[in-house]
Amino acid sequence: MEEIVLFWFRRDIRLHDNVGLYHAVQSGKKVLPLFIFDPAILEQFPSKEDKRIPYIYGALEHINRELDGYNSQVFVYHDSVLAVFEELIQTHVISAVYTNTDYEPEAMKRDNTVQMLLAQKNIPFYKYKDQVIFHQDELLKSDHTPYKVYTPYAKLWRSRLTEQDLHAWTVAFKSDYFVAKKEGQIWPSLKQLGYLEREVVSFEAPDFDSVIIQNYTANRDFPALDATTRLGIALRFGTVSIRACVRQALHNNETWLSQLIWREFFMAILYHYPHSARMCFKKEYENIQWRNNEGEFEAWCKGETGYPLVDAGMRELNDTGYMHNRVRMVVASFLVKHLLIDWRWGEAYFAQKLKDYDLALNVGNWQWAAGCGCDAAPYFRIFNPAEQQKKFDKEKQYIKRWVPEYETDTYVDPLVEHKFARERALLAFKQALK
Repeated sequence: MEEIVLFWFRRDIRLHDNVGLYHAVQSGKKVLPLFIFDPAILEQFPSKEDKRIPYIYGALEHINRELDGYNSQVFVYHDSVLAVFEELIQTHVISAVYTNTDYEPEAMKRDNTVQMLLAQKNIPFYKYKDQVIFHQDELLKSDHTPYKVYTPYAKLWRSRLTEQDLHAWTVAFKSDYFVAKKEGQIWPSLKQLGYLEREVVSFEAPDFDSVIIQNYTANRDFPALDATTRLGIALRFGTVSIRACVRQALHNNETWLSQLIWREFFMAILYHYPHSARMCFKKEYENIQWRNNEGEFEAWCKGETGYPLVDAGMRELNDTGYMHNRVRMVVASFLVKHLLIDWRWGEAYFAQKLKDYDLALNVGNWQWAAGCGCDAAPYFRIFNPAEQQKKFDKEKQYIKRWVPEYETDTYVDPLVEHKFARERALLAFKQALK
């Protein structure tokens, strides 16, 4: 039986500029491209209408069509990761497994378990840096400890960046590079995975809109405009290369580059401080006495708070799986500061709803809004939703798109008065930090 290598797709669902796949092809052995729908992970996507699984499925179909030109396919499994690898070890002669590094705590535990299984069979497990420009211990302070503040981290990030970091890991594929497609390897359907079948593929190959990127600084804060890149989901699942994004940002917009660096900063924070996935980065903030009123939380979830910018954002999220970034900050601040509801409740709701949900970014931004994260700003930064509306949706275009009953008798009264809520929040935080 011929020796092969496996390439395991995870957060890198693309064929081109994929570091791990490049090295798998360079091994000289035929590559079996692999993706696993793990039931334990699918349980975290409870809604049959979840928009992420069809996106992943569509992305796999997209690369499968290209692999078909090389007489190959993506081998897709619906089983636990260990069960799949045990089956593949039994049915193939595997000389190595290649993949790209995932930095989330649970993913790292999973990879350690896989590595132990492979080691028992003397099969090397090679992991590569692909979803970030700098990872793990590449950017540390002079005392070799991780950065906790964005600004000095970003300064070092920019100073260390070289052309080599932006090198595209692309190879000219040939038919004999891949394991031949197998008629008996039938993909599980979306229905079998527990999700609604769809009439059209929800995946579109990501593209760079140079006009949007060039005007990003001026327009990015106005939710009524279609003025953001919408590449969050592509970066989350790796259907676009981070190197390609940084090249575009360097050529077109410094502000967008800063956002890409924020992404890596939050990923570095989660990697070095895994407790922050579920706990406040600043542990003293665990002393806050949250109100956690379930009725008010439900009103926030539905977009029925009586604050139109908050309600518009939540309705956009519920309807589309997306929310404008400026509005994300407003709705998060409102939940935590105005309603005194634990940031983890909001983080968990976003995890259920956001198509571009990313643990590190979501946790980092929610803790930023709550004031309990690694941000240097004090806890008494509290957004005024009315002022945010005047600044960023003055003509009420965004609000009227999502809250059509606004300025009519049927629109709900505000859950809480702003000045009262602000003073209540300041007192609660002050008492917690005595």
